[in-house]
Formats: sequence, C-alpha cells, structure tokens
Amino acid sequence: MSSTKESRTELPTDYDRLEELKTFDHTKTGVKALVDEGILEIPRIFIRPPDELAEELNRGESTLQVPVVDISGIEVEDRRKEVVDEIREASEKWGFFQLINHGVPSSVLEGMIDGTRKFHEQDAELKKDYYSRDRKNRRVRYETDLHLYNSKTVNWRDTFNISMIVTGHIEPEEIPEVCRKEFLKFMNHIRKLGETLLDLLSEALGLKPDHLKAMECIKGQTLVCHYYPACPQPELTLGTDKHTDPDFLTILVQDQSGGLQVVHNNQWVNVEPIEPGLVVNVGDFLQILSNDKFLSVNHRVVANKIGPRISTACFFTGVFEPPKMYGPIKELISEEKPPLNKEFLVSDYITQFFSRPLDKSGLDLFRL
Repeated sequence: MSSTKESRTELPTDYDRLEELKTFDHTKTGVKALVDEGILEIPRIFIRPPDELAEELNRGESTLQVPVVDISGIEVEDRRKEVVDEIREASEKWGFFQLINHGVPSSVLEGMIDGTRKFHEQDAELKKDYYSRDRKNRRVRYETDLHLYNSKTVNWRDTFNISMIVTGHIEPEEIPEVCRKEFLKFMNHIRKLGETLLDLLSEALGLKPDHLKAMECIKGQTLVCHYYPACPQPELTLGTDKHTDPDFLTILVQDQSGGLQVVHNNQWVNVEPIEPGLVVNVGDFLQILSNDKFLSVNHRVVANKIGPRISTACFFTGVFEPPKMYGPIKELISEEKPPLNKEFLVSDYITQFFSRPLDKSGLDLFRL
C-alpha cells in the first residue's frame, strides 16, 4: 500500500470515533450533505482499516459474468422447464442472477429510480422529518448506514426505507408525496414478480410451485432506496460493505452506474447493469429452507468518483408477526441429507442482523 494511503488511515491517539459518529448522525443530513459542502477528503469514520485497503490493492479483477435469466414464455411447459433449470443452476452456484423479460414495464423501473432521486435530492430540511434510527416504530424513515454504530467503517450512502415487514401493507399517505406515485406503482409490480419467482424457485427445489408461497415467504416486504453520492476518495471506503441479505428473496433495480459486486469462487464479480433488467438474489432464509441447496452469498457496492448511483431493493421477509417458525423444508432433508441449520423466527434473525456489523453473516449463528 502506498505511503499516501497509509498516512490517511493512521488515526491520532485522541481520535474519538463514537463522538464523531454521533456528531455525523445528529446532523440528520447524511452523506449527500458532505458532498454538497464540497469536501475533498472523506471523514475518518468512512475510511476502511489498513488491512482491508491493502487486501484490496492485491485483489485481481474478475472477468466472470453473473447469469442472465430470461423468464418470457413460462406459461409454456417446455419453456418453463428451461427457465426453472436456469434458475436452479444460478441459485446453486451463484446465489445471484439478472432477470430480463420480467414483465415490469421500463417506465415503472425508471420511475422508481427517479422517485428515489427526488426524495434524496429534495431540501435537506424536508428530509430531516423522516430521519430516524427507530426501526421498530418508524415504518417510513431516512438514515445513513443501517449499521452506523456497529460496523468498523461507515458506508458512503444514504438510505430511505419503507417497511411493510409486519403487515405487508402501507398506507399511501405514509409515503412522502415527492415519490409516492412512483413507489406505489413499483411495489404493485414487484410483489407480483416476487410471487412468480417464488413459484419458479419452488419448482427448482423439486417442490410444487406454490410451496414457498404457502409458507408465506412473500408476506412481509421492505423497500430500501439507496443513494450513493460521488466520493472524492472512493479507494478508501465502500458504498455498502460486504453482506448477505436477511430475507427469502431480494429483487433490485439499479441505475446504469455499476458498482454492485458479488463473491463467486472467492473473487469479486461486477454485476454489470442490464437495461431494463433486474437483479435477483437468494437470501439467508431461503438458503436455510433449501438446506444449503441454494446459496445466500456476500455482495457489496464500491464507491465511485462519479455519482450519484441509485438503486432500490425489495426484500421479501416472510411472516414477522405473529411469530412463525421457519426451518429446513422437510421434503429436502433425509438421513443422507440431515438439516444443516436451526429453525428461526424472522424477528429474531433480523434483530441479530442489526445488532452485528454488516459484514458478519447471520447464517453463522443458526448453523447446527
């Protein structure tokens, strides 16, 4: 690592990290405000540890490509079998795939990206009304870094959350007017697509099409709308740290900026944007239910000098309340293939997720 980068990561002995985190948090204006101020060097709370930076310098670029699945024509039996086979292979080997001909109109996807932009780029004083770290009581909120006080470094992004984890529903009036119409259209389409994908994933596991739906895997959803401002020193930080998702299934719409990466064969692979494609990944809950047949894998977003990058992810989290126990599907376990993970409550799993650093997977806690 260069001496320049080393000097940037050497912190003075009187550095009070917690105090700096609190000061940043209490501004309620996020990362975007730092960029708007014209900073040339990122604050210390965003700088990754020296060992991580050194490892990054030694890492080679991968030329692999995430699988692309075309789900057109699935009403025809032979075509459906082809799609199910492709989804099975992608879910077993990658845990990720890009989706084309998915039935969600381009105008809806573009509207979602534009709605996210409009929320984050509105006047900072208006956004402050939504700023909160209270996950339990604020269903609609804006914040910087979900793991601000738990992780080693703060991520270079701001996030707007709409949580439907308990009821699977939200009143339109709860969503800010600046982006309400776009968000409601997107959720209507993405729920239907989520149901279709769960049917295909059920078949890919050798089960009846409605198996995962009958387990209510589709019931709760959370919409997470990320805004990654341009970063003056992208080599020192990350937009989102490596992590796996605490859900059954994630569907992501991203703009054309790039930056999303997924681990495959111990390499970071770029998920190059496909217009108007969507990115789909297996979450921790589905890995547990499939008895590790499908993989929930680490992914991250790198920072960039050019920005903003905008993306929105819909997490399908299943039943939160009343408590419902999930575990390996009995049809997928046997003497030869015993269960590999414990049963869990969604509420317990998500509580554990938010109490740990983002880069520590919750799967480790539920291994048998």
